[in-house]
Amino acid sequence: MNLALTWRLLKGGGRRGMLGTWLTLGAVAVSTALLLFAIAANFAFQARADRGAWRNPVPASSGAVAIEASRYDFVRGRAISVVDLAALGKQAPAPPPGLPRFPRPGETWLSPALAELARQLPADQFAARYPHQAGVLGDEALIHPGELVAVVGRAPDDPAMTAARSEDWIVSQAPVRVASLAGAPSQDATNYQALAVVAGVLMVVPLLVFGGAAARLTVARRDQRLAALRLVGATPGQVVGMTVAEAVMVALAGALTGTVAYVLAAPLLARIEMQGGPWFAGDVFPPPWVFAAVLVAVPLLVGLSAVAGLRRVVVSPLGVAKRETPPALRAVRVVALLAALVMFPLLTRGAGVAIIGTALALVFLCVNLVGPWVVGLIGRITAGTARGPARLLAGRRLVDDPRSAWRTVSGVALTGFVAGFIGLLSPAVLDQPPAGPPQLRVLAPAGQVEQVARQARERLRESGLTATVKPDKSLVVATLGGAADDAALDRARTALAGLVPGRTPTTPSDDKRFGDQLLADVRVGTVVVLAVSFLVAIASSGITAMSSVLDRRQTYGLLRLAGTPLELLDRARRAETLIPLTVMGGGAILVGVFCAMPFMIGGMSTAGAVTLAGCVVVGFAGVIGAGALSRPLLRAVTADPAPRPD
Repeated sequence: MNLALTWRLLKGGGRRGMLGTWLTLGAVAVSTALLLFAIAANFAFQARADRGAWRNPVPASSGAVAIEASRYDFVRGRAISVVDLAALGKQAPAPPPGLPRFPRPGETWLSPALAELARQLPADQFAARYPHQAGVLGDEALIHPGELVAVVGRAPDDPAMTAARSEDWIVSQAPVRVASLAGAPSQDATNYQALAVVAGVLMVVPLLVFGGAAARLTVARRDQRLAALRLVGATPGQVVGMTVAEAVMVALAGALTGTVAYVLAAPLLARIEMQGGPWFAGDVFPPPWVFAAVLVAVPLLVGLSAVAGLRRVVVSPLGVAKRETPPALRAVRVVALLAALVMFPLLTRGAGVAIIGTALALVFLCVNLVGPWVVGLIGRITAGTARGPARLLAGRRLVDDPRSAWRTVSGVALTGFVAGFIGLLSPAVLDQPPAGPPQLRVLAPAGQVEQVARQARERLRESGLTATVKPDKSLVVATLGGAADDAALDRARTALAGLVPGRTPTTPSDDKRFGDQLLADVRVGTVVVLAVSFLVAIASSGITAMSSVLDRRQTYGLLRLAGTPLELLDRARRAETLIPLTVMGGGAILVGVFCAMPFMIGGMSTAGAVTLAGCVVVGFAGVIGAGALSRPLLRAVTADPAPRPD
């Protein structure tokens, strides 16, 4: 009975009633799609960590079956992950992922992209480094499509597997005896997973807030309707049941729409480059149980949020019907935020990523909790200091319903927190490559610097390259002369390959490549998180602004009947948004900056300052633009100002 009545009331709400339903559905769809993206990012980094784990060997306590070592090589300015493998014993161990068998001594397996480069480039620029190519690696061995990987088979007594290697983990990993090639996620992969968790919190919390707010769209219209039903005899249980049924029906349709939107957008999301390349299509699709959980959790959240707002309807339906101003919010909300800010530095000092993520989420939620209270305070100040009718109307509206006003600006305010947090941590401009002719450096064994330098001169001369080779402490430095381009540099790399077993000739740029890559990825992550946050913020502002007009259409109609100009109503509506936005947006940015301070290294970078300034401009422009979209709706609801029976 309740379900049938709910469906009838939902359909019988008229064109404007259905518009409110469509706004709620759209809000839930946006929230669901972006929630899936935030969750999928964590699974995607986990998938990469799992695929690359075999390159990070775990030493065997006993029963070693193979020796594994790794290093980096370079071609055309791109890094190559080189894994050296040697079987112990007569029986070959299980092969690493992506290989049909364990590599034999002397043979090489290349990733598809690297094999293509080997075919395109002259042999003296690359292929000569890895003769006897036996096949192509499968995708299971690669972190991302297009990754350059080489697996080289060695004998256990090969100098590359016995010689001492550099202690610099960026350049090489010393040979390790292993019981299997399962390995463990590298420290690099673990760092990316930690950053993904923090980014997920920064995206998910605003989405949950937005999803909960979606249940409160057109809340005044629904409360009036339910209060009328209570006054004619509906029981509290029937009111709650109809509310849950309506919210869940709309939310489920929105969640399904958002899921379909995410599935359609996934191929585009897979093109976002991180860790040196894009993603496999399967990486951006979380397990099926995640889709099922989201389709259950989102309608449940919307239903609970809708029920949470029914107290006045159930307890005092006459007050709702008479549009009495609800009691003021309590200042304990501010105490909760202050307590969270005091505890944040204590909780996050030396803590793991789970604690940091939880602390961020707590502060996030406290900012959302204190928002309506601050908006109500702003409304009292605005009304008390008003010198014109527009500001007076705006202030009285903020006092009358601070929760509704907060929903309009909460998206941008919470995005201000995100911008303040990650904007402050934005990396500075990456260093420019060193000027002058390219140099290749090889770390020589102790006492063999002169010998290695002599061999390097001979190899470069035999390759037809002009270079000056000089020893520099434990390094042998080869400076290429003439018009040295990428081709000449790769020829020099090939000529010097294997000069010192297990060690790779590198340029100064190669040695800091991975630090630069991490900074570049942090930049990409910052852009992605801010893009998601602003999409939520602008969608929230636009949808809630239109919903607010629908909620107050009778009030607007009565004001128009009293002779209030439409332009005055529009100015009051803009002031109702921009005044709390200025205060709460600025406050949220300061809270985000405060939370980022424990993680700062040095002062704020220019990139961070530009990010913050850009966020302020985009946030205000987005809210103003979203609010402007609701002006035609305001004109429409006041075109016929006669009071309506609903």
